Amino acid sequence: MLGMIRNSLFGSVETWPWQILSTGAKEDISYEERACEGGKFATVEVTDKPVDEAIREAMPKVMKYVGGTNDKGVGMGMTVPVSFAVFPNEDGSLQKKLKVWFRIPNQFQSNPPVPSDESIKIEERDSITVYSTQFGGFAKEADYVAHARQLREALAGTAYRDDHYFCAGYDPPMKPYGRRNEIWLVKP
Repeated sequence: MLGMIRNSLFGSVETWPWQILSTGAKEDISYEERACEGGKFATVEVTDKPVDEAIREAMPKVMKYVGGTNDKGVGMGMTVPVSFAVFPNEDGSLQKKLKVWFRIPNQFQSNPPVPSDESIKIEERDSITVYSTQFGGFAKEADYVAHARQLREALAGTAYRDDHYFCAGYDPPMKPYGRRNEIWLVKP
């Protein structure tokens, strides 16, 4: 636990590599088309719980792994954003299913430490291209749903996957203001 806290407060922060392909705006929403680099990710999947509860369960597991609860006992530093896949119902509400994706820092990409917690999996993910929009505050499920709806409306007529989207956060939980959250709709 101490490693997790030390890493969160004092560890290095690496930004997940991406390239902005284009920008756009419609009414009150601005967005970017962004190519995000693939790589190895630590993942945790939670089912049968509302999104906010699932995040509270999954994130401490990922933070402990990053903080040193792994076979090497090494704190790896953070990468931002931490993203999680959510799965919308036809009405836009979210299913009780969530998958957290934490990109392993570059230094550990070729040989990531093995998680001590068996619910954490190391997975390879290909590069993805997304449409992204930002918003602030302490995001909750209702915020993600509302901002995803706004982004879908702004992108009317544009192709993107409708079976899932990503919510992304850049800030530690103790940061009180200036928070950055994003919604990513994935291009097919």
